[in-house]
Amino acid sequence: MKNFALIGAGGYIAPKHMKAIRDTSNRLVAAYDKHDSVGILDSYFPDTSFFTEFERFDRHLEKQRHDPNGSPIDYVSVCTPNYLHDAHCRLALRIGADAVCEKPLVVNPWNLDQLSELEQVYGKKVHSVLQLRHHPEVLKLKEKAESQKEKPEICLTYISRRGKWYHHSWKGNPEHSGGLAMNIGIHFFDFLTWIYGTPTRSFLHLSQPERMSGVIELEKARVKWFLSVSANDLPDSVTENGGYAYRNITANGEEIDLSSGFTDLHTQVYENLLAGNGYGIEDARAAIELVYQIRTSITVSANGTVHPILESTNPKKVL
Repeated sequence: MKNFALIGAGGYIAPKHMKAIRDTSNRLVAAYDKHDSVGILDSYFPDTSFFTEFERFDRHLEKQRHDPNGSPIDYVSVCTPNYLHDAHCRLALRIGADAVCEKPLVVNPWNLDQLSELEQVYGKKVHSVLQLRHHPEVLKLKEKAESQKEKPEICLTYISRRGKWYHHSWKGNPEHSGGLAMNIGIHFFDFLTWIYGTPTRSFLHLSQPERMSGVIELEKARVKWFLSVSANDLPDSVTENGGYAYRNITANGEEIDLSSGFTDLHTQVYENLLAGNGYGIEDARAAIELVYQIRTSITVSANGTVHPILESTNPKKVL
């Protein structure tokens, strides 16, 4: 049985990590969030030591590490805002624990190199949560891609309605979230680069606070993508039924069904990393570098040529 600590216990994604820790028969011995709306702990680990002050949380972890009668931490699960991920991964390594970090591992790709260096210093590992790589439909797509001879045309449309709060939170601040492509697109870009290889060219067609679109040339596929958090972009068929999200991915016109199958993906991530088969820093690099290029409006081809940004006033025409 391994001992876990969790940073960001009040966040949206934290319950999935709590469930995964419980379902893999491990213990959550300490948790931190600056907010105290963490009643969800009662459903999983009611005896967890909880802190709202980071300094006291840090002190507690160090005490557990050095106390002969304590419970030293084996893993620290990081569920905090994107821009804090690398700092909290560094904390995990410093106290002699592995980090299990939500997407994206970092906002800026050069921080991957710093984390990699610290892995060597402390002899511990940073695990990246790339749960869509465990999704059955994604695995089928990867298997099919390995036998394909021609480049498929991939179309990705993901619209997830967000209210006014979104733009006033850390998620609406590109410096904190990495922007729209990072915050809601990173999982899709990750499994696409995992399946179809390194990006060779990227064109940004549209970049607005609520929507983005572009085209990516991968080694083995061409991807047209559109991301939005605006309710105005939702199809009528979704809004008429009270829905708030639309996810559509096709490969050469054939739809990839990602509407279900998400329930236990985090548990599978934990099972794999506990067995020594998890994804690490280098696994996360391709998608993070791609999204950084998108965010900074850099479009680069294989020979290093910088391409002009193509602007479009109608994102739906891009697809």
